[in-house]
Amino acid sequence: MYQDEHNVFREAFQHFIAEEITPYLDEWEDARMVPKSVYEKMGENGFLCSWLPEEYGGSEADFIFSAIMTEELARAGAVCVFAPLHSDIIAPYIYHLGSESQKSRWLPRCASGETLLAIAVTEPNAGSDVAGLQTRAEKDGDEYVLNGSKTFISLGQMAELYIVVARTDKDAPPHKGLSLFLVEAGTRGFSPGNKLNKMGLHAQDTAELFFDDCRIPAENLLGEPGKGFYYFMHHLQQERLICALMGQGMAEAMLEMTLEYTRDRKVGGLPVQSFQANAFTIAEMATEIELGRTFVDSLTLAHSKQEDVGLKVTMAKAWIPEMTNRVAYKCLQLHGGYGFMEEYPICRFTRDARVIPIFAGTTEVMKHIISKSMGLY
Repeated sequence: MYQDEHNVFREAFQHFIAEEITPYLDEWEDARMVPKSVYEKMGENGFLCSWLPEEYGGSEADFIFSAIMTEELARAGAVCVFAPLHSDIIAPYIYHLGSESQKSRWLPRCASGETLLAIAVTEPNAGSDVAGLQTRAEKDGDEYVLNGSKTFISLGQMAELYIVVARTDKDAPPHKGLSLFLVEAGTRGFSPGNKLNKMGLHAQDTAELFFDDCRIPAENLLGEPGKGFYYFMHHLQQERLICALMGQGMAEAMLEMTLEYTRDRKVGGLPVQSFQANAFTIAEMATEIELGRTFVDSLTLAHSKQEDVGLKVTMAKAWIPEMTNRVAYKCLQLHGGYGFMEEYPICRFTRDARVIPIFAGTTEVMKHIISKSMGLY
């Protein structure tokens, strides 16, 4: 799957992480924020939206390059740097749905890191159930007026441009009548709330958003009105694959650090990993991780060829993040008391891994989709 150009790129990105990210992770955790300058440096080095055509600031790289960046950030314990969300989950909406004016205005700034993106879907009473969204947008002349609120929005405070999902037809069936809008930071009537205090991903700014008679130009409609749900369904394959790649990278890193720790840590003069119970636990983790790697690599290659592997990606999103959390639990346990200490990376990895089975659709929602596809109900 990996060509020479991919391997060279991976080495370059690993070097960037070692120089610009890893030394500052603890500082960002304490500050509860990744500085905007990090994304700008990524843009300067061609690490944001690299898949875009050159006319919009990209290098027309295939999806495998995006997969490499997602994995390497995860392996470094830097999932708080939400570049994959910005580049590979949100920016494609603008590229595929935007007018030429919208694309030429925003995409080069997304590739450079000048403009960070957020997507506002989840509401206090509707998350995975997109059809239950209540934020509304009403046409008023040459403007739309938005009212409602969003929650759990990643990059919610730092973003300069938000894709907001709102209901434009209150009489339409629940899965219809949803539309997408581009809302700029600073727009009157739009205000991000305080950063939410989370279990993990401390350095990633997650916030509520509020819309109170927020007026935006009608040309800020993204795509066609009423097709928001359809657009989500079309883009979910890549979003869920990114999440699976993130979980896979974290699992591999946790096993590596645990192998090192259990080799050096002694109990009764013997390495912790030499006890049969521990050795079997490590063997089980290694097997599950290898299965995940084989599965996610096959999906990455298929997706890069634009094949429809949506159901298999749903399976990967259901299984790999859960596997990641099983690995996190066992690896922390093998670290003993030190695993509970923040100075050991396994502690942060365990906290950060917990959200992966939740965002982009919970494990239960993934199983629901799989079950329905099998005709079970």
